[in-house]
Amino acid sequence: MSLRTPPARHAIYAATLMALSTVSAIAWADPSPALDRASLSVGAFYTEPRINYEGDTNYGRIDTGTYKTDHVTLPRVKASMLLGDSQGLDFDYYRYDKTYSPTLSGTTNANGLPLTGNGKLDAKLKLDLANLAYKWWIGSGNDVFGVGVGAAYYQASLKGTASGVLNGVSGSGAYEEKESAWAPLLELGWRHAISENVRVYADASGIKKNGGSIQGHIYGGAIGVEWFPVKSVGVVAEYTASKISLNRQRDSTDLNVRLNGPAAYVKVRF
Repeated sequence: MSLRTPPARHAIYAATLMALSTVSAIAWADPSPALDRASLSVGAFYTEPRINYEGDTNYGRIDTGTYKTDHVTLPRVKASMLLGDSQGLDFDYYRYDKTYSPTLSGTTNANGLPLTGNGKLDAKLKLDLANLAYKWWIGSGNDVFGVGVGAAYYQASLKGTASGVLNGVSGSGAYEEKESAWAPLLELGWRHAISENVRVYADASGIKKNGGSIQGHIYGGAIGVEWFPVKSVGVVAEYTASKISLNRQRDSTDLNVRLNGPAAYVKVRF
């Protein structure tokens, strides 16, 4: 039988229309209600940092011990964008930029000479951290799970003056250090849509770098809830925790920072 008979042509037309409809449905399918096509969150992170710093200076070796600063509010920006319905990009950035004035004490060595005394470090500590990850989301209902890989950029700087009494002699010395590095990033995430306007989530991330001028690890996690009183604009309440440990091997400089506390954002979704 010829394929050009009316019944055959009708069957071909029907199959073609069905295929095009299927492709169109796939192309325009909505993502999970737990995800947004694109979003931008701008807010602040309220925390009481715990900082430990050790490093060599011309004045001697700084060893602050664990120093708890006053509560501070740190700016933070997050953004996400889907590429299709189950893959996308996630971006996260925050900065710590505050004065840092711990008391110094103990015994150490400088140029092979033993030093004993007490003093103070008056400085400003800056820490920038930016993450960009490509994420795969698994699931299509109200619950989705994500796995992301990407890169993180971090920069740490400390500038100030150490002063005090060493071996019974008063003195002071200027101090300035700055280092930055790129490192691989791994992210895990979970999203759940309670309703069209309310969602909850949990995130975890890990950064690990070996070798180079500066190495170490940064671990973080967060749990939060989103509420959208209107379709495109909402508010986010979150509790987040980060542990930062950086090391410069050439002079055994170590920086350890813990940042735990609540955060709040205004979120715009598109």
